[in-house]
Amino acid sequence: MKSRIITIFSWVVVAWTCKVFLSSLPYKFSSHPDTQHIFSTIGAWMSTTISNGLGEWFTEYGAYAVGSAELLVSLFLLLPILFFILKKAGVISKAPERALIHSVGGVLAAGIMAGAAFFHLATPLGIEVLHNGQSDHGSLFYAAVSIFVLGLIMAAVNFTYWKNNNTNRNNTL
Repeated sequence: MKSRIITIFSWVVVAWTCKVFLSSLPYKFSSHPDTQHIFSTIGAWMSTTISNGLGEWFTEYGAYAVGSAELLVSLFLLLPILFFILKKAGVISKAPERALIHSVGGVLAAGIMAGAAFFHLATPLGIEVLHNGQSDHGSLFYAAVSIFVLGLIMAAVNFTYWKNNNTNRNNTL
């Protein structure tokens, strides 16, 4: 029963994370005005606090870099589905365990969202993003924080489960 609860919880977190990450890609990869506003605000802050070159780079390429990272993490989190299909089709006989993949993926997702939360809190971007008189009412910040927290919980729960299962298997051999 514990295994089933952990698995269901993990897939719910994966679904939420992938929904947020993948639904933002068209904005990040198409230079949408909202995305340009967000990354240029952060880039301008970087230019005055860290390095002008880094700020200019982030303004120009930050959305592509973050979007690429979110895409890769989403694909990584979904790997257990591919492995399941390949095993059922007889293409592979062994695959990394879902719990281990979701543990690593949770850490990666949390890392990306730690950066997002930091930029919302430490830069003029703010918790509530305002652009052209429109507010997101903090939705981007709250999504980042939720994925940060849920990713860390998913990582800890799955790693503990994976470690205990492997310890138990090794003790019975």
